[in-house]
Order: sequence, then C-alpha cells, then structure tokens
Amino acid sequence: MGFMDLFSAASMPVLKVLIVTALGSFLALDSIDILGEASRKHVNNLVFFVFNPALVASNLAGTITYESMIALWFMPVNILLTFIIGSALGWVLTIIAKPPQHLKPLILGTCAAGNLGNMLLIIIPAVCKEQGSPFGDSDVCNTNGTAYASLSMAVGAVFLWSYVYNLVRLCSGPAQDSGNNKSITVQNDLTESLLPSSAPSTPVNGKLKVKLNGMKQQLGKVLKQVNFKAIFAPSTFGAIVGFVIGTIAPMRKLIIGTTAPLRVIQDSATLVGNAAIPVVTLVVGGNLLKGLKGSGISLPIVLGIAAVRYVFLPLCGILVVKGALYFGLLHADPLYLFVLLLQFALPPAMNIGTIMQLFGAGESECSVIMLWTYCLASISLTLWSTFFMWLVT
Repeated sequence: MGFMDLFSAASMPVLKVLIVTALGSFLALDSIDILGEASRKHVNNLVFFVFNPALVASNLAGTITYESMIALWFMPVNILLTFIIGSALGWVLTIIAKPPQHLKPLILGTCAAGNLGNMLLIIIPAVCKEQGSPFGDSDVCNTNGTAYASLSMAVGAVFLWSYVYNLVRLCSGPAQDSGNNKSITVQNDLTESLLPSSAPSTPVNGKLKVKLNGMKQQLGKVLKQVNFKAIFAPSTFGAIVGFVIGTIAPMRKLIIGTTAPLRVIQDSATLVGNAAIPVVTLVVGGNLLKGLKGSGISLPIVLGIAAVRYVFLPLCGILVVKGALYFGLLHADPLYLFVLLLQFALPPAMNIGTIMQLFGAGESECSVIMLWTYCLASISLTLWSTFFMWLVT
C-alpha cells in the first residue's frame, strides 16, 4: 500500500475521535450544560459499571480461546513495559525540568500511564472499517482488534491502579490516612516499625522477632494503601467473565455462536457494550474543557510530557516489539503487532486526574496537561499509526 493510503486509513479514525470529542466539549459548555460536571459524573458511573464491562466481556468471550490466550501472553508484558519505561522517562524529565515538588507525581503518572482502554477501543475498530486498511477483512479485523483492545483495557486498569497509583502515592510525600486524617511519612513508619519500643537490649532471637513483626506491620500498611477496589474494577471482572466463557468449551457452546442456546446473553451484552465508545468519547471532550481555564503549569513541562509520550516512548516501543519479534516471542500477526506498537504512542490515561484528586494535588494542572496532550495526539497518533501500519505490513 502507498503512503497516502496508509495515511488516510490512520487519519480518519483520529478525525472521528476529534469530531465526537469536540461535540462533548460543546455539550459541556456552561451555556449548554447538557454534559455538565454533574451529568458527566453520572455518565462516568454508567460507563464504568455497565458499558465497559459489557464491552470487554462480550468481545473477549467471542474471540478469546485457550489457544489464542496463550498466543497473547506477551501483551501484559508489553503493557507493563510501557508503564516502566514511561515512568523512567518521566523521572528523567523531572530532573531536567525541575518542577515544583507537588507536580512531580503528576508528571510521573502522565508519563507512565497511557489511555490503553478507551483510545484503542475507538481507534482500532475505526481503522479496521476503513477501505484502505492493511489488515484484511474488516469484520475479522474488527472482531480481533476489539478483543485486543478489550484485553488492553483490562490489563491496563490493573497496572494503573497498582503500579501508577502507588508510584504517585510514594512520590506525593506524606500520605493521607482516610480514617483519621493524620499524615504519616514512610520514613517514620519504617523507623517506628523496625525499632523496639523498649530501651534494654534483647537476645538475638528477640531482635529477629521484633524485626519480623515490624516488617509484617509495614507490609500491612502498604497493602492498606493499595486500592484493591480499583484494581478489581468492573472492567477487570468483565475480562475474567469473558476469559472464562471463551476458554471453557462447554460454556462457549452454550453462549457463543448463532446456534448457541443462550446466545441472547452474548447479544444483549454486545448491544449494551456498543454504547461505551461514543459515550466515553463525549465524556472525554467534556473533561478536557476544564483545561481551557488554565493553571500555573509551565509550557516546558507540558511539552516535555508530550515529548515523552509521543516521541521517546514510541521509539522505545519499536525496539521492544521488534526485539520480541526477532527473538520469536511474538507471532507475526500484523494487527496484533500494530496494537502492541500503538500502546506506546497513546495520550495519558484520563484516570490520572482521578488519582490526583485522591491525593488533592495538581488537579488543575492535570486538566491543562490532558487538554494539550490530547490535542497533540490528533497529530502524533495519525503519524505514528501510519508509520506502524507500514512497519507491520
């Protein structure tokens, strides 16, 4: 395929996202107030608890089998690498830009976590439906691509609320105890838990016991800080349900297929899940409107985050995916390789704003970062998608 054909196939999905996002911003204007802050909150709950789980479960159940699950083992590794490399690049950015202390967790979070769910669920099916798509039959491409995106959403949610949440928590300095609102530093916790309370010396066994008890207490405090409810989000449970149905042959025969006795369950879940993509895109547009109000964040920091996410991470992604392919860790499916590469080129995860709200810092700055990174994503995603299509085909 020629460059212009690939460019057209890559640009059309991004333009569709921009149009729907702009509509969401328009509906969120104070003068319109159809998608105001209160409305977005209710719609977000609907997407979080109903639409996304239905979409993830129905797509994974219809496409994932035991054999394909084994073939997709590298995707969770690839997603984890996007988080680790992104956070490492974000740490380098904090050294170079020297931002205020309260912005360091925000920079690390936005550099580490990409929008691995909603953006892929929007872009991949749209790419498959384009006439110039290099991925073959549009129906097969759409089915497989949506399954890849659904798996990406489920795995990304786990890493976001385990890795990134705790990365931001540790970099935020004093952690807030929701039970008694007292600030506790990690250093004080560690000191108090490892030192015995009494001054007199104890035998070796006694000292060892005290240290073990201190380590146990410290581990308990860390586990309390982990947001397990967020890790096991409805989308994660939807992924588990989809995996169970898809990989267990008797259940698959009952629910999946045109002759399945309980196919109405799959059809209903698909019907509900199809609402997720347009609704999420509208809500993203409404959320980005807050960034127009501005904040005190400097332009170099915003440009630095954009450079990490749209220049250095995709370059690292090419090395990772090409290296895995060279060593035989991946099967040469162009669509699968395209999704793996695209996971390195996505804008920051919208849930970073939620995480920053939990720690009460950098909320207005986060809105500005989201606004400009998502505006720049329209250009970067088009260019990188075009290059990735050429690279895998």
